[in-house]
Amino acid sequence: MIDKVTYRFDSEGYLKPGYEQIFWVPADGGAPTQLTFGTTNAGGPLSWTPDGRSILFSADLSPNWQREPLQGEIYKIGIDGGAPVALTNRDGPDNSPAVSPDGRHIAWVGFDDRHLGYQNTRLYVMNIDGSDKRMLTGSLDRSVNSPAWVGDNAIYVQVEDRGVNKVERVGLDGSIREIASDMGFGELDRPYAGGDFSVSKNGVVALTSGDPLHPNQVAVATNGSARRLTHLSSSLLDSKVLAQVQKLPVTSSYDQRPIDAWMVTPPDFDPAKKYPMILEIHGGPYAAYGPQFSSDDQLYASHGYVVVYSNPRGSTSYGEEFANGIEKAYPGHDYDDLMSVVDAAISSGHVDPNNLFVTGGSGGGVLTSWIVGKTDRFRAAAAQKPVINWASWGLTADIAGFSSPYWFAKRPWEDPMGYWSRSPLSLVGNVKTPTLVVVGSEDYRTPDSEAEQFYEALQLRGVPTMFVKVPGAAHETLTDRPSQSAAKASAILAWFDRYRTGQGAAAVGATGRASATGTR
Repeated sequence: MIDKVTYRFDSEGYLKPGYEQIFWVPADGGAPTQLTFGTTNAGGPLSWTPDGRSILFSADLSPNWQREPLQGEIYKIGIDGGAPVALTNRDGPDNSPAVSPDGRHIAWVGFDDRHLGYQNTRLYVMNIDGSDKRMLTGSLDRSVNSPAWVGDNAIYVQVEDRGVNKVERVGLDGSIREIASDMGFGELDRPYAGGDFSVSKNGVVALTSGDPLHPNQVAVATNGSARRLTHLSSSLLDSKVLAQVQKLPVTSSYDQRPIDAWMVTPPDFDPAKKYPMILEIHGGPYAAYGPQFSSDDQLYASHGYVVVYSNPRGSTSYGEEFANGIEKAYPGHDYDDLMSVVDAAISSGHVDPNNLFVTGGSGGGVLTSWIVGKTDRFRAAAAQKPVINWASWGLTADIAGFSSPYWFAKRPWEDPMGYWSRSPLSLVGNVKTPTLVVVGSEDYRTPDSEAEQFYEALQLRGVPTMFVKVPGAAHETLTDRPSQSAAKASAILAWFDRYRTGQGAAAVGATGRASATGTR
C-alpha cells in the first residue's frame, strides 16, 4: 500500500515507511537523542558549530516537499531541543552547510531556481545567525560543491572545468585560486569527470587522482602540486600495453562551436590502417567525460576498435550556456555535435567509415536510440538503459518530478506531442541498424519497461535486435560487480563483432559469431 509521490528509488528499491531524522549521541557513548520530527526528511551533510551545541543541516520541511524536487533550506537546531530555525529562504536548493572554525560564518552551496535543465551551483557565505548572505562565486561560470573551510577566511570547493575536476580556494573577498587539478573519479568502466577531496586544518588536500592510463589513486596536494600516495592496480596494468588516449579536435556542424572529444587507439595502433570505430556517449545528459581511465574503452580498443568519446552540448563543466544548449530540447543539436565527432574521427584518417558503431548508457542510451532513428550510418548499436518514451518515463521513473518543469515545460498529459516529438520511439519506424538493448531488472531511473518498449518495437519491425536484462541490477549498479562490468563489455563487443566487416572480420567469424553479410 503506497501513498507517496516517490515510492521507489534506484539502488534502494521500494522505500520503507518512515522519514529520515537527525539524532545525536555523546562521543563517549550513551542514549541517542532525536532532534527532528515530523512527516518530512531531515539529514544530508551535517555541520557542528564549534561549541558543539548546534547542528546545521539542509532539508525541505515544507508541507509540499514531495512535489518540490529541488527545494531545500539551511536549518540550525540546538542539541537541547526546540524547533529547527531556517537560515535561508528562497526558491531553490540550499545544501552542504559548513561552519567556519571560529563559528562566525556558514558556507553553503545552492542557486535561485529558474526551472532550467541545468543551473550552476554557487558558493555562498552568511553569518552564523543567517544575516549578511553573500555569493562568492558569481564570477565563475562553473558549478561548485563540497565546501570545506581552511582557517576562517577561505573555503575549498570542488569545481568541474572542461571535463576535469579541480580543488579551488575561494576567499571571503571572492578571490579564486586553483589548489589541485586532475582529480579522478571512482567509476572504472567509463571516463566520467568527478572525484573526492578532503582538506586538513593547515590546508593539505587529500584527493582522488587519475589519468587515462591509471585508475584513481589517493594523492596529496600542497602549494599546487599533487603527489600520489598509492599505486593500486600497478601489478596488473604495468604488465600490459594500454590503449593511448589523445584529444580529438572537433567543430560542430551546427554552429561551429568547438566540442571537446578524445580518441582511444588500439594498443598495437598502426597509423597506416583504418580501424572500426565505436562512438561511446556519456549519460546524464548533464554530466561530462574527461581524460580518465576507462576499462570499457580499454577493452574495446584492445579488441581492435578506435573509440571516440566527447562532451556534446548539454555536458557540464563548460558553463551554463553550453549545458543549456539542450534546454527543453533534448535530444536536439547534441546529435549534430556527435555526428561532427564521428566526422572528425573519420577525417583523422584512422577510421573506416564503413565500420561505425555506437553505444551509450542512460542519457547516452537515449542518444544512441535517437541516432539510429536519424541515420543508418552505423553498422550496429547498443542502447544501454535508455529512455524510449518520455511520457511513460515521466510517470514511472523514480525522479518523475524532474520531468517538468525542468526537462519539459508541461506535464505529459498537457503536452503529449511535445513529449512524443523528443522520444526515440517516435523514430523507430526509421531504424534499420541492428540494435542491442541493455538494462538492469531493478532499474528505477530508466525503468526496464523503457528498454522493453524499444526491443519489442524493433522485433515487430524485423530489425535485428537482442535484449539483455541484468538480474538484480539497478541503474547505478548495472556494472558494480567486476563480473557484471566484464559481461556488459563482452556482450557489446560480441554484438558489434557480429556486424563488423573488413579487417578482422575473418577472426570474428572463427569464433562462431554470425557474419555481417546481408544485415543491412
